[in-house]
Amino acid sequence: MSDSPTGSCCSTHSYGAVTADGRRDLLAPSVDQLAECPVMVGSTVVKADAEAAGLFRDYEGARYYFCCAGCGPRFDADPAKYVATA
Repeated sequence: MSDSPTGSCCSTHSYGAVTADGRRDLLAPSVDQLAECPVMVGSTVVKADAEAAGLFRDYEGARYYFCCAGCGPRFDADPAKYVATA
C-alpha cells in the first residue's frame, strides 16, 4: 500500500494479504467488496470507496469501478475497449 495518507493514483494494494510473519489483515475488505479497475488492470478498488468518490460508470447493465479520477474519462472515450478486457 502507499505510504501516502490519501493513497496513490493507480497504486497496487494488498487487501487481505498475509504478512511475512503469517498474520492476515482481518479488517481488510472481503473479495466481494473489491473490484479491478478496467482501465488500469491490476489495480484493486474498494467498491464502496469508489462509489463514495464517484469513481464508477454503469455500462450495458454492469457497474465498473475505477482506481482514480483519470480512469473515468478514459473509459468514457471507449467503454467497449475496456469492457472487453475486464
